[in-house]
Amino acid sequence: MSAYDVVIVGGAAHGASAAYHLAADRAFTGRILLVERDPTFARAATALSAGGIRQQFSTPVNVSLSLYGIDFLRRAPDLLAVDGDQPDVGLVEGGYLFLATAAGADTLGRNHALQTSLGADIVHLDAAALAARFPWLSTEGLAAGCFGQTGEGWFDGYALAQALRRKAKALGVALMTADVAAIETAHGHATGIRLADSSRIAAGTVIVAAGTATPRLLAPLGVKLPVEARKRYVFSFACREPLPRIPLTVDPSGVYVRSEGDVYICGASPPEECDPTAADFEVDQAFFEETVWPALARRIPAFEAIRPGRAWAGHYDFNTLDQNAIIGPLPEMPNLLVATGFSGHGLQQSPGVGRGLAELIAHGRYVSLDLAQLGYARVIEGRPLIEANVV
Repeated sequence: MSAYDVVIVGGAAHGASAAYHLAADRAFTGRILLVERDPTFARAATALSAGGIRQQFSTPVNVSLSLYGIDFLRRAPDLLAVDGDQPDVGLVEGGYLFLATAAGADTLGRNHALQTSLGADIVHLDAAALAARFPWLSTEGLAAGCFGQTGEGWFDGYALAQALRRKAKALGVALMTADVAAIETAHGHATGIRLADSSRIAAGTVIVAAGTATPRLLAPLGVKLPVEARKRYVFSFACREPLPRIPLTVDPSGVYVRSEGDVYICGASPPEECDPTAADFEVDQAFFEETVWPALARRIPAFEAIRPGRAWAGHYDFNTLDQNAIIGPLPEMPNLLVATGFSGHGLQQSPGVGRGLAELIAHGRYVSLDLAQLGYARVIEGRPLIEANVV
């Protein structure tokens, strides 16, 4: 039976980030194995999401995670270069534009004060300033908006994951393509993993960052995670009228849209009563025609005349407690760590989450940013950490 100091289950953005940050930490000299069942990420959120990054959150830890995320993405060509070959993660700092009616204006203002106090470059605009800065926007019913002038935008999640994996391998991390069937434990500690072919791999520490598969792997250990797979659609379309590049614009209805080259992509979260556990990757075109498009056309009049394009669906690892990540060691099992429940903002947080997990292992504590409030303890205690800006 092979053995490693750290085995990471799930080789997409979070697992690959943990592998990279741990291997790059001079305080750690152990052996690392990164296990992924599908390195093409054909159905992983890493590859299927809209790939946004923003600091416009309502909780300090989420703002701070994404501040590190944008810094990492800006430096990724240098940080993740292998033999002089620099990866391109497709970063576009096109900004986020959150819009609010009078009912949401106070919340928008409080969030803006928090974000800027932590160093985010966000500008607060009243309705007149919105109309002047974004002439393509209908300000009917709007009281204010917040725009990320720098540090917000979108990137290629698939390219980031592959660059992290490639750099981790160059730093000595072993990569394996395999299906993990179980996490093995004894006497209150994780001891390794069992693969689908019944082979076993021993581990001093196990990290489970397997997206929507994480609850299934941990349930046999008596760990109940409030995490479910929820389906989200991304729709694309072309517009007849030429427009300037549109930031990722979030309407008060929850519908979002942004430029993607010469076309646009958009989507929205369905009402809670119409959001069951995901069982497939089928796209409901009626959701676009009946919910998304009408909201877009009201907010951006040019979008009344469009040509729909391709659409796809992906699965969020949705935290039903508070739509925030669950990160860190599990209770009474200090060498079993998780990263799950990101509810749609995990890709942008993957650099900071990977760094945090690596610090726990290499240093025994969080060093750069304390992620303890995102730990499993709040799940046990039924103490949600509410995030007001979930898109």
